[in-house]
Amino acid sequence: MRLQIATPAEHPDIATLPFSERLEAWDLPHMHGVLGLHRHVVRLIELDGTSYVIKELPDDLVAREYRLLRELADAGLPTAEVVAAVTDKVDRVDGMLVTRHLDYSIPYRTLLAGRGLTIPYLGERVLDALVGLLVRLHLAGFFWGDCSLSNTLFRRDAGALSAYVIDMETGELHRELSPGQRSLDLHVATENVAGGLLDLQAGKRLHADIDPMEISLQIEDRYHRLWDELTSAQEFAPGETYKIAQRLERLHDLGFDVEEMDIVDDADGGRLRYIPRVVEHGFHSDRLKNLTGLETTENQARRLLGDIRAFGGELHQERAAASASTGMPLRQLAENVVAVRWLDDRFEPLIAQIPPSLFAKLEAAEIYHQLLEHRWFLSESTGEDVGLEEALRSYIINVLADAPDELNITIEAPDEEAVEAATFDVHE
Repeated sequence: MRLQIATPAEHPDIATLPFSERLEAWDLPHMHGVLGLHRHVVRLIELDGTSYVIKELPDDLVAREYRLLRELADAGLPTAEVVAAVTDKVDRVDGMLVTRHLDYSIPYRTLLAGRGLTIPYLGERVLDALVGLLVRLHLAGFFWGDCSLSNTLFRRDAGALSAYVIDMETGELHRELSPGQRSLDLHVATENVAGGLLDLQAGKRLHADIDPMEISLQIEDRYHRLWDELTSAQEFAPGETYKIAQRLERLHDLGFDVEEMDIVDDADGGRLRYIPRVVEHGFHSDRLKNLTGLETTENQARRLLGDIRAFGGELHQERAAASASTGMPLRQLAENVVAVRWLDDRFEPLIAQIPPSLFAKLEAAEIYHQLLEHRWFLSESTGEDVGLEEALRSYIINVLADAPDELNITIEAPDEEAVEAATFDVHE
């Protein structure tokens, strides 16, 4: 038997698992089924505080997916962390693939069940996340081959959703995808999404406001609109260079940065044509990480950066008042200084007040985003500004305490209906 471990120092207990046995025969503590429909045997096991997903499948698929998931991670694409691959077992039966469980992830079957759901257009938000993921894969040269809701997990992202690849059995990496390859992936995605939604509808587990065919038929249009925004050339007159800044701002709003831009003059010198060279998604999350060290999703980062700017404005007013009273000159604080002050004086002290037991419900960045939303709601309701400390006390008691635990929501429960009955309001 061959056991490959991607980062053995980070996962020392993986080698202790009974890989020589069939996965169905494992009888270990802290082992669970995984919610959803699966082509292969899948189990979740908790080892020393870390959760892992183990999937049994043929050796060639194990080797293929192990390689592709590592390449996805190296490219900075959202996916589950691959941990180990087991092949060449003595009995020549299927091998196994081990990935780290994606904490706080929500499977589509739970997300779209809709019991008690209050947010409109949730199906469209799921679709936007899936389409955004497919575009990112294609920009990086990855052909998915089996894009579906079942092969994707979703995480809250400050009022939106982020999508993550968890299955790449049919994937391929190319230097660049042809229009035909991208079209085939889109066709497969449309069929698979329609099938997944119709399956939920047939089982009476789909929110009533979601039309499976209407949602799935929007995939190609949304994909092409995003693809064109990220890659298409645009013409402008010599006096319209401001259009370059507008295009860059739109790309940044979508979370993408531009590595370089080609600007080509036409033969007559009357029009200019520019072509952006888009680099990987994560403009705001990379910026936040560089400033504070926090690792977040893109929309969470956008929201926290906005709060850092607001905090910087408050600091400037305080320092301006002090400057006026002392006559000392006022020096503008650098962005990284403001960010560190925000981390030390606002983010970490507020997060430290969250009871440890409640961190199984949401990750810290999402809690902070929801706290800002809750503060705004309270201020609107009372007609006056509510402080963060007061908003935090209200948020913990009235929102977070009753929220479902999402750390390991993919664990299969004896009563799946009870799991899917939980409320998931991505506007909270």
